[in-house]
Amino acid sequence: MNVVPPALARLIDDLNRLPGIGKKTATRLALHILRRPAVEAHDLAHDIANLHEAINLCSNCFAFSESDPCLICGDPGRDPDLICVVEGPADLMAIEKVASFKGQYHILHGVLSPMDGVGPAEIRIDALLSRVRRQGVAEVLLATSSTVPGEATAAYLASRLQSLPVKVTRLACGIPMGMDIKYADELTLARAIAARQETG
Repeated sequence: MNVVPPALARLIDDLNRLPGIGKKTATRLALHILRRPAVEAHDLAHDIANLHEAINLCSNCFAFSESDPCLICGDPGRDPDLICVVEGPADLMAIEKVASFKGQYHILHGVLSPMDGVGPAEIRIDALLSRVRRQGVAEVLLATSSTVPGEATAAYLASRLQSLPVKVTRLACGIPMGMDIKYADELTLARAIAARQETG
């Protein structure tokens, strides 16, 4: 006998479709929503229902935003001569939490992955090249992940940017703070050695 009411089962199934949410977590979230006051559930449903209408892509950097340009591109305190290229909006949010980057962003919304049918035309590479030419950008910081697709995307971008009068840099990768060197994998150690800096 199924003891889960159909409406609750549908919500569990909906939550289970979200990335990183298994059946147990989906059940826990659904039960939490059910135990809260109905007004909170209505607010949540309203926010979800209106999300696609309220959020668009910035026409300059392709960040999720309610305004165009987005708050970062429209901020006169940000340096338009420095563009940080990231794979997705979550990467932008992670860098912004650190509050040490003062330039602008360009979001690719993906990485090159020929096996999955994702080539240069499927991510916003042409828009980046056009923006670098149009704005006369001084530096492009490639901040894609150190995965195989992320590295391939960075290498492809670097080769495409070579013909333009722009400095191309790569986000440094290496041994994390507090990590014992003997536990680092070979690739991490190799990247740390390659990205070494002079002290003092």
